[in-house]
Amino acid sequence: MDMKNVVKLVKLMESHGLDEVEVEEGELHIRLKKSATHFQAAPVAAPVVVSAPAAAPAPQNAPANSVPEAPPQAAEAKEDIVEIPSPMVGTFYRSPTPDAEAFVNVGDNVDHDTVIGIIEAMKVMNEIKAEAEGEIVRILVENGESVEYGQPIVTIRPSSAAS
Repeated sequence: MDMKNVVKLVKLMESHGLDEVEVEEGELHIRLKKSATHFQAAPVAAPVVVSAPAAAPAPQNAPANSVPEAPPQAAEAKEDIVEIPSPMVGTFYRSPTPDAEAFVNVGDNVDHDTVIGIIEAMKVMNEIKAEAEGEIVRILVENGESVEYGQPIVTIRPSSAAS
């Protein structure tokens, strides 16, 4: 492969925001990788705050002299949970390789820069970060499962709500 073709590959990477291109031709093996900080990433959806449903009101037909009872642990059930959505369509992976440990598990504490998984889109692996600080409450997507743009991947109890 001549240098003209290598230059064309680099221009192709830049114009399409590619992270990595690998070419093999005979004994020649070329691998180009572009850091995510060198190009403007696609916009990431902001985390969505979801509240647990409020307790049902007391029945209106209760006798006048009775005191309605509060549902048990109603205050504990009402907590803010942040859903971290998928920023793109692709296949979600919980670990960098099939035999590696998952990036995060339920109960793990994360911060804004913690990688929670990878989404493969168009043969490019994209690290997905928590973009919130707190504790992982639920992992909503299975390893190898297809995800849609905006689909919740994990839920996090923000640090300010964690006790």
